Amino acid sequence: MSIWPMALHLLNFLAPAFGLALMLGVLGLFFDRKRPSPQYLYISAAIYFVASLAVLLLGLALLGRDGKTITYAALVSVNAALAAWRHR
Repeated sequence: MSIWPMALHLLNFLAPAFGLALMLGVLGLFFDRKRPSPQYLYISAAIYFVASLAVLLLGLALLGRDGKTITYAALVSVNAALAAWRHR
């Protein structure tokens, strides 16, 4: 595999983690009235991104393939639990 398809595959692997982290970070600004600063968005999105990336890598390691539906279900479940814990 050459460098261009490999880079595209890596970006497609990271896209769900990045999209979900960004969405939860932005929604956190609206629902958390105590800390509406832009720094909070970056910190929040980074926390969600690291958790999402860990779930995706664990799914890849356990299942041997990326893109399995159970991995995405775990991704959403872990991020939902993390969001609930952070905003309690």
